[in-house]
Amino acid sequence: MTENNPILPGFPEKESADLLRISNIKLVKKDEYFISEGQIPRKFAIVLSGSFRYYYVNEKGDEFTKGFILKNAILSAYSAMVQRSPSLFNIQALEPAQILEVNYQSWLQLRSSNGFWDRFLIRALEKGYFAKEKRERELLLLDAASRYQIFLSEFPGLDKKVKLHIIASYIGIQPESLSRIRKKLGN
Repeated sequence: MTENNPILPGFPEKESADLLRISNIKLVKKDEYFISEGQIPRKFAIVLSGSFRYYYVNEKGDEFTKGFILKNAILSAYSAMVQRSPSLFNIQALEPAQILEVNYQSWLQLRSSNGFWDRFLIRALEKGYFAKEKRERELLLLDAASRYQIFLSEFPGLDKKVKLHIIASYIGIQPESLSRIRKKLGN
């Protein structure tokens, strides 16, 4: 039986209640970090509203945006969380957001008691893997203008919410180059 739960739409009633029992709804301010580089993550979250970015910073202070996370997606520095090692990237709110924060150890206990959570994890990992594979292909084979157009189609309206340098770092170019592309496309 599926409950029409506004927090976790599509989750079965029992699993939704179990997850909510070990979770906290949390408000995140714009520019606040969910995970910071160097921090050992002990939590993950489901985005209920708002948007986030994953990004790296090199030794010169240059930022490289790895990805954007929107509503109903999972926020996690997964490898670091599983390996109990420091995160290599930051997860930052791009706007005010609401998340369902889950303690990883509590979730492991829940997962061991119900096979639903293994299936949930596999689907989440597959989704992440598919996105990573697609992004790698785009970065290796497509020009910057094509990557920008893909960004616009995959994240409608996000270009109006985030700074130009963040979009440029996601596309893999300098902000000046993105300005030229936007001008050429009439943006």
